[in-house]
Amino acid sequence: MFNKSKIGAICYYISDVDKTEHFYRDVLGLDVQRMSDDGNGDDWLVATVENGIELLFFKQESRPGNSPIIVFELPEGGIDDTVNALSEKGATIVTPVSHAPGGWSAEIADPDNHQISMYQSDELPRSNAQ
Repeated sequence: MFNKSKIGAICYYISDVDKTEHFYRDVLGLDVQRMSDDGNGDDWLVATVENGIELLFFKQESRPGNSPIIVFELPEGGIDDTVNALSEKGATIVTPVSHAPGGWSAEIADPDNHQISMYQSDELPRSNAQ
């Protein structure tokens, strides 16, 4: 199921957007862009590293074990089918398919309760059924 997917993003939960932006831009030298999610005032950050992996930073409580989260891109869409198939195989669904910036995402948990996320662009079909 994930054998043709690539890691598209690594998500970090952060407590302070300004401090995080300063650190990754001014200390590490990354090109950091501040984004806004539909005008609700919750800015978030994105930085793309050389191999195309995005580092995403969202303001949210961070505790050991919930950040960072590896995000697999679903290049052919079908996120609903993928989540259903994973559930049928016994995967624990942490977050069902829900809207994410520019697309859809869902999270499952591995046996040690580490979150694994998947994402697809809203330009792709949510189901591969014809």
